Amino acid sequence: MTAPPTNLADRPAAPADSLHVPRAIAEPAVPERAALGLDGDSQSHDLLSALLRSVRLSGDRIVAYAPPRTFSIGFAGVGSLHFIEEGELALRIDGNPRVERVGRGDVVLLPRGDRHYVSDAGRAALATTGSDSADGDAFRPARWLCGTFTIGDPQASHLLGSLPAVIVLRGGGGPALEGLEVARRMLLIEMESPSQGSAVMVARILDLIFIQILRAWAAGSDAEPNWLAGASDPQIGAALSAIHRNPDHDWTVEELARACNLSRSAFAARFLARVGKPPATYLAHVRLDAATDLLRDTSLSVALVAKNVGYTSEAAFSRAFKNRYGTPPAHWRRDLRGH
Repeated sequence: MTAPPTNLADRPAAPADSLHVPRAIAEPAVPERAALGLDGDSQSHDLLSALLRSVRLSGDRIVAYAPPRTFSIGFAGVGSLHFIEEGELALRIDGNPRVERVGRGDVVLLPRGDRHYVSDAGRAALATTGSDSADGDAFRPARWLCGTFTIGDPQASHLLGSLPAVIVLRGGGGPALEGLEVARRMLLIEMESPSQGSAVMVARILDLIFIQILRAWAAGSDAEPNWLAGASDPQIGAALSAIHRNPDHDWTVEELARACNLSRSAFAARFLARVGKPPATYLAHVRLDAATDLLRDTSLSVALVAKNVGYTSEAAFSRAFKNRYGTPPAHWRRDLRGH
């Protein structure tokens, strides 16, 4: 951010008392550290848990696939997980010309629910090489497990939308893959010998797998700039925690930088490199996410919602909301409720 404004967004008004959550009382030496939650018992804000809550994402079901050699199966509207057990698959995402080839031992997650197609890559390879399909070593029929995730509110959070369309963890060991293999075996047990509570067991295991894959991806060297990669950074993670914990606060770049023990310019550059967007843009997204929660789950007026998420006026809030969601907040709430 080359020349950001003094304030990251419209100066916030005091939040309405009825929705103000009391914060821990402490006596920090540096005021910013208290606001960031760096003193006291609470050390960080769990952004991944916030994601799962805000989008109402939960494990749904698991299906075993072993189709004929020539196939193309489409998936849409749900988050999807693929454990490749045998063969080689080609994965294509709508609107993306890239074809992802995955094979035995690979784990694939499509967290946003992008429409995609899975087809048999091994068959195409045979046609190219002219190999004898009767040779058992030349061709192995594809077999994989597919888990799905229900996305209860895909518009509720920019956190889900900013995740990559597809995450692939390649087979070959490592702590993350070992843990996922244990989870895969547990899923197979529930599928092969279902009993009372199996549906809930499958859902919980899928939730755990989702979290573990995102953790492994964020810790990898090839993770693109993203809120989860930023949350893993010991300095930028503190700033993200602060923004999520108190989105109504009158945050400035200088305030966040001082609390993270960085200069203003170093903080702004590091934030952009880790998160992929400037602090002001990120704060605005978090505030509007919080606003959708209040509009959906409470009967507060639009003016009170604006105050609670940190806007000085209803007009400024309505402009920002319409720019983000394409409709004013009052219309968004009315359309959501069907009247």
